[in-house]
Amino acid sequence: MSALRKVLVVDDDAVVGKSFNRVLTRDKGYVVITAQNGTEALEKMCTQNYDMVFTDIKMPGMDGVELAAEVKARQPWTPVVIITGYGTTANEARAKEVGVSDFMRKPLSPEMIEESAAHALLEPASAIVAAPSASPVEEVHAEPVEKTSTLKNVALFIAAPFVGLAYAVLLPFVGTAMLVWVGVQALRTKSAAE
Repeated sequence: MSALRKVLVVDDDAVVGKSFNRVLTRDKGYVVITAQNGTEALEKMCTQNYDMVFTDIKMPGMDGVELAAEVKARQPWTPVVIITGYGTTANEARAKEVGVSDFMRKPLSPEMIEESAAHALLEPASAIVAAPSASPVEEVHAEPVEKTSTLKNVALFIAAPFVGLAYAVLLPFVGTAMLVWVGVQALRTKSAAE
């Protein structure tokens, strides 16, 4: 079984957190943790790592876009999805500027929640981490990439599932052989003692 994905849902309406908890169940590979506001969410992020964050845009204190900016500043690889009943193009533009993965408008359906979670987790890291912009004064020099290391990485990426499969297939045989060996050694010791 694969590890469960931790999802942080930040909304001052507890019903939203319960809805996410009903949709993103353990059976589907998720654990949902809720926070009532941005401050509580950031405190929770200091003590645990999350695979993704869903946040309402309109909350008391820190709004969802400000929270998304804080999350991206601390952990740029963590996908953030904005959920709101106040969907405007201005809010969507602000959210995209800070690097959110998706922008969902309420009312949310279970399908919308599942699709958004799956999409955010599949998003490549290069799309999640915004490239730093160079100032006009700076010159950016691209370093040539070694082809051998790229080929090696691609080969390892392709070989990894097969290596894992070999371990999974051979493990029962190795375990059985070890048990037989231990049993034979025990019988020899018992025979020698008699």
